[in-house]
Amino acid sequence: MTTTAAAALATRWTAVVPLAALGVFGLAWHRDLPLLGVVLVSLFLAGAILAAVHHAEVIAHRVGEPYGSLVLAVAVTVIEVALIVTLVTTGAEGSETLARDTVFAAIMITTNGIVGISLLAATLNRQVAHFNAEGTGSALAAVGTIATLCLVLPTFTEGRSGPEFTPGQLTFAAVAALGLYALFVAMQTVRHRDYFLPTTSTGAIKPDEDHADPPTARAALVSAGFLLVALVAVVGNAKNVSPSIESGVRSAGLPQAVVGVLIALMILAPESIAAVRAARRKRVQISLNLAYGSAMASIGLTVPVIAIAQVWLDGPLVLGLGETELVLLVLTMITSVLTVVPGRATLLQGGIHIAILGAFLFLAASP
Repeated sequence: MTTTAAAALATRWTAVVPLAALGVFGLAWHRDLPLLGVVLVSLFLAGAILAAVHHAEVIAHRVGEPYGSLVLAVAVTVIEVALIVTLVTTGAEGSETLARDTVFAAIMITTNGIVGISLLAATLNRQVAHFNAEGTGSALAAVGTIATLCLVLPTFTEGRSGPEFTPGQLTFAAVAALGLYALFVAMQTVRHRDYFLPTTSTGAIKPDEDHADPPTARAALVSAGFLLVALVAVVGNAKNVSPSIESGVRSAGLPQAVVGVLIALMILAPESIAAVRAARRKRVQISLNLAYGSAMASIGLTVPVIAIAQVWLDGPLVLGLGETELVLLVLTMITSVLTVVPGRATLLQGGIHIAILGAFLFLAASP
């Protein structure tokens, strides 16, 4: 890289902002932030999210789909898991349900929020959005299965008095979730890769409409590095403002579950923005890859790590959903099947998913 190119790269906001956000994360770590500090950290958090989306799109352009969607989904989820484990290990009040609340919020935000907004963005200027029902349907089936194994069954098992797994049950659920996620990734990237590529109204694979030359391998590696920095900054700054979030939630008299919802909203912001951008470019399949891939990764990676962490954690781990959450999950799965099976969706389907997300957010704050 020439001196001129290096100077140009250093002055780009997508390079400067992640580094600055990482510096803010270090300065604010373990500090009681005043209101101005919370605002400043939040601004850098937003900047890091936008930078992460940019670098993820550069990588996606280089490696192609569905690898590009997988890179962002896995990268965000891995650091989300680290954030959850960090908060759970503090032993603070409500930490025993934080993993459940955050993972369930991630499922609702991805399967209803990202899917709904993407469908709205794709159908506002035309009648129907087209996607591959075979690939999307298999992703949805995996999401529903893993969610049931990890979040529904603990409510009904009899090994513990509350909605908890016994150690043996937790081990089985963790292994099953991780195994299903690994199997899905293998199918998505190797065996049935064509199922996860954008399609036309006739079902044919849609050619790439971005005529710009793909970035060089070196540029993609640079973006991969900045993506990692940006995601670390996102999660780190989210943790820095989480005490203020928890304090604000308590002061407002809101349920503890709202903390998990807010954390999930912050962490999933890069994927949400990337999904909407893809939908506006008439590549709805990429949006759905991001949505269902993120939901699957959130459960398939979080539960196994939490299961391992339980070896040294003393407190309980509550994974079972309550009655309201169970109803919303069942409604989401039924509606999602009706959306996915035809391989095409209209503005109405997008509105339905947004309505379910709205119900989830409202009931999380006012159960």
